[in-house]
Amino acid sequence: MIDKILFEKIKRIHIRSNKLVNTIVAGEYESAFRGRGMEFQQVREYVPGDDIRLIDWNVTARTGGAFIKEFKEERELNIMVAVDLSASSIFGSSKEMKRDVAAELAALFSCLAVKSNDRIGMLLFTDKIEKFLPPNKGRSNIWRVIKEVLSFEPSGTGTDIAMALNFLSKAIRRRAVCFVISDFLSSGYEKALKLINNKHETVAVSVMDRREYELPSVGYAELQDAETGETMLVNTSNEKIRKIFRIRSQKRLEIMHNFFIANNIDHIDIWTDVPYIYPVLRYFKMKEKKH
Repeated sequence: MIDKILFEKIKRIHIRSNKLVNTIVAGEYESAFRGRGMEFQQVREYVPGDDIRLIDWNVTARTGGAFIKEFKEERELNIMVAVDLSASSIFGSSKEMKRDVAAELAALFSCLAVKSNDRIGMLLFTDKIEKFLPPNKGRSNIWRVIKEVLSFEPSGTGTDIAMALNFLSKAIRRRAVCFVISDFLSSGYEKALKLINNKHETVAVSVMDRREYELPSVGYAELQDAETGETMLVNTSNEKIRKIFRIRSQKRLEIMHNFFIANNIDHIDIWTDVPYIYPVLRYFKMKEKKH
């Protein structure tokens, strides 16, 4: 059983995601992710202008007339949504916490998968594997994904993205599209991300909050690392301190982006104070142009 507030939240996200899929995103998604290849469908008579490389010479020789092979795209995909539920996900300086945004993104990708008749699976992780659902079909999976991301109480607080990706690489044998939703504030995931990107089509979805990259001037403030519990008293009115914080944070972001680009890893930047649909759409359009 789930309480009424959680139920209404899940319902609201489900309705919003369905609306986005039905009105805006579905066509972009199917164009961005084309499926596993082409599947033979039938032969038909040759028509001038057809590609002669598609002529079925066996049927042509047997019938005396020219026939070509027709193919259709094998559309069905496995979609995996891997969500970082470490303690840093329970942070937000705007209307929504990072975990709320992660739930909406997971819902959107799930709705897109279901509408396109793809299978959807889920991995929840911290510095441990918290929950794994193998790819499956059916609309009920959308509701379950939203519920688990919003309400699951993880046993771990830290982040081990490499561990999660290594698990996913072994658990999913058939090629899949893997959306890895995290703030990517940890380190040591680079090798694992490169390896899984060679095996599966991987998209790093960075969910970030502005306050993690720029401090407001509010006087003395106690800053706490959500994952380690370590605290530090900082005078945020000191412009020099704010500048150092901003430069270090921007440098970390730049290093992350450069790594993704250098290794041909698709990525989407999501900020908690900006509607997530716009960067997702931009990514799908960019992906379509690459085909």
